[in-house]
Amino acid sequence: MGAVVDVILGMPPLLAYVLVFVFVFAEDALFVGFVIPGETAAVLGGVIASQGKASVWLMAPLVVLAAIAGDSVGYEVGKHLGPRLLDSKPLRKHRRKLDNAQDFLRRRGGWAVFLGRFVAFFRAVMPALAGASRMRYLLFLPFNALGGLVWGVGYVLLGFLAGASYEAVAKAAGRDVTAVIVVLAIIAVVVWRVRKARRERREERGEPAAES
Repeated sequence: MGAVVDVILGMPPLLAYVLVFVFVFAEDALFVGFVIPGETAAVLGGVIASQGKASVWLMAPLVVLAAIAGDSVGYEVGKHLGPRLLDSKPLRKHRRKLDNAQDFLRRRGGWAVFLGRFVAFFRAVMPALAGASRMRYLLFLPFNALGGLVWGVGYVLLGFLAGASYEAVAKAAGRDVTAVIVVLAIIAVVVWRVRKARRERREERGEPAAES
């Protein structure tokens, strides 16, 4: 993954725009999110903008558009393929997560589409599940657009601010030290998100919270 990141960061602006758009779009439209999460591409887009190689004012709307369009294609795929898609080999091994996503969609409706945008697995499958469940597109679209807007702008700005901070701290402390700090910060965020997801699943099943 590190080599891919380096390649993208070193690309000409136009190609960087195209690749970020394609990765974000394909996450939900083609389930590429199981390999390369769209949020990685969105953050990279922000980092590229922080380096002055692209405009954040163009990158952010581009990511938002890719997210909304990708979700809409995913919705149509689920609508037309339905059970065959959900029983496909790539999704079969994620049966438990898929059942949780379907239950979440039944309970939350349109808000599941919005909130699913911020959880990696849900983001990849929720549009297809919405289509397969025959949710009306006119109900799906506003929640999809709202989620794409908040998620897209948020992650691009996160990358932009992180990239700018990285450059500033690197000059003062040295790039090796800064890289270690950035990695530790990322690990801390990942651990927090995993623990939060586990706690929410326990609460949904009515299990007592684990002792810290």
